[in-house]
Amino acid sequence: MFKATALLAFVCLGVAVATPLDALSTSFRVREQRQAVPSGFTEVGPAPQDQTLSLRLALAESNPSGLIDALYSVSDPDSASYGKHLSKAEVEQYVAPQTATVQAVNSWLEENGLTSKTLSPAGDWISVSVPVGKANQLFNTNFTVFRHAVTGAEVVRTLAYSLPEDLESHVDLVYPTVSFPVPKSDASFSKQTAYHNIVSVTGSDTSACVNNTNIACLQELYKIPTTPATNKTNTLGVSGFHGGAVDSQYVQDFLEMYRPDINPPTNYSHYSIDGDDPNDPGVSEGYADLEYTLGVATGVPVTYYFVGVDTTDGDLSGLLDEANALLALDNPPQVLTTSWNVFDESDISFALTDKLCRAYAQLGARGTSILFASGDNGAGCSPDNTQFEPKFPLNCPFVTAVGGTQSFAPEEGWIGSSGGFSNYYARPAYQDAAVSAFLAAHGEQYQGLLNASGRAMPDIAAKADDFLIYVGISYGFTGTSLASPTVASIFALLNDRLVSAGRPPLGFVNPWLYKEGYKAFTDITTGNSSTMCTENITHTIEVTEGWDPVTGLGTPRFDKLVDLLQL
Repeated sequence: MFKATALLAFVCLGVAVATPLDALSTSFRVREQRQAVPSGFTEVGPAPQDQTLSLRLALAESNPSGLIDALYSVSDPDSASYGKHLSKAEVEQYVAPQTATVQAVNSWLEENGLTSKTLSPAGDWISVSVPVGKANQLFNTNFTVFRHAVTGAEVVRTLAYSLPEDLESHVDLVYPTVSFPVPKSDASFSKQTAYHNIVSVTGSDTSACVNNTNIACLQELYKIPTTPATNKTNTLGVSGFHGGAVDSQYVQDFLEMYRPDINPPTNYSHYSIDGDDPNDPGVSEGYADLEYTLGVATGVPVTYYFVGVDTTDGDLSGLLDEANALLALDNPPQVLTTSWNVFDESDISFALTDKLCRAYAQLGARGTSILFASGDNGAGCSPDNTQFEPKFPLNCPFVTAVGGTQSFAPEEGWIGSSGGFSNYYARPAYQDAAVSAFLAAHGEQYQGLLNASGRAMPDIAAKADDFLIYVGISYGFTGTSLASPTVASIFALLNDRLVSAGRPPLGFVNPWLYKEGYKAFTDITTGNSSTMCTENITHTIEVTEGWDPVTGLGTPRFDKLVDLLQL
């Protein structure tokens, strides 16, 4: 039987509690509670009473189930509404809080001398600045300083907080409160540092892949054409975050080496979110993502959505800010690829996880394909190392998780490709057939290590090893960070042909992938992922025929996808 340790890390309750603080006249109900200080953090002491907290409140959506129903209606190829994506206004009708909710929350804030700022286009996210002492009273809690052992970073959090009973139906969550994502050290942003391992490749010495993975190799493996896209309304978004600023000259130099036929060679735009600084120190991630989307998705307009240091979403490191910025656009990108900010699922509370997931559902309903690199540490390690550790936000059923392969002729599962089963989300219906087959054949060997009923990851895969990128010099780069941009580029090229045929973009692609699209993917049947949790504990997952938690449904073939879509 699956041991639900991770499930108990956070508790969302509606239990009335006594009030040990000053607000004795108010009845509270616990909203979120963490059972213990998470591994890697230690308690320092009470937060200073006069320290100002910037808290975000998620207001209850007017029709939460309606949004998900609408998403699946436009994304299921068997639906009469397939491809009839919603407008910005139509999506916001599901998400915008009801008038009663807005009035109740605003009245409560005004009574306590506070004013809010709206953070999302639908008005479902607001922020308030409040001293610790006041916050302790308002949420019947004790905000505390915690220190991260590795980085030394100190954060103000709490292990539980409550809401006044009369706000319980109006506020979904408050944060940052009980989530403790691992802080990033400044060293992770050191300029021009390759922080992925290089993996050697094997195969025929006549292949374009024999020495390294470059654009010609990807074109060979996945039959990607060099014919330029023609529709300027079909766009591909690339996520970038603090530390990922790029020098466009390096990008141009890369393309002149590997795509000299492209004119102009650096056809991308830059969209700033949260006060980005173009002089931020650049790391390999931003260059890798841009160089390969521009080099593979020939002629597709690419936008680099860069999130700076002034984020307003706290623990989510800019992911929610980016989603809200895209939702505010009349025309968000048809494809978005993200290779940053993958956390352990247990780092983030379910309530916070679900809010970001629902933002991606909104984008999917509007026709955007959301792709995430699956991560580079295999099955992962739960806090006590006894189980696999799924990844956030790949656990969201409304994103497409892209795992990794290595080698060629044939490809095999890459040893670092992250995958597994969510402890938060049940397996979506679109995965039932593929994942049930894996569990029936192989589930017994992983008994007790995973939640067999959870959302399974990854969905698909692409090459992840031995890439060459350019940042003034050429060097090797390995990781699913480049698998996601590769698949995103293929989807963008398919969207270009769909637009030319007068058809809608792929949008939220998972239901189609598991029902039809898998036929155009190459099933990867050898290899494994492996993670050493301790000196004596290693978590390994073997690649198998059919879907598996290392390579998903396999790797794409552009030519077969074109035939399958009748383009």
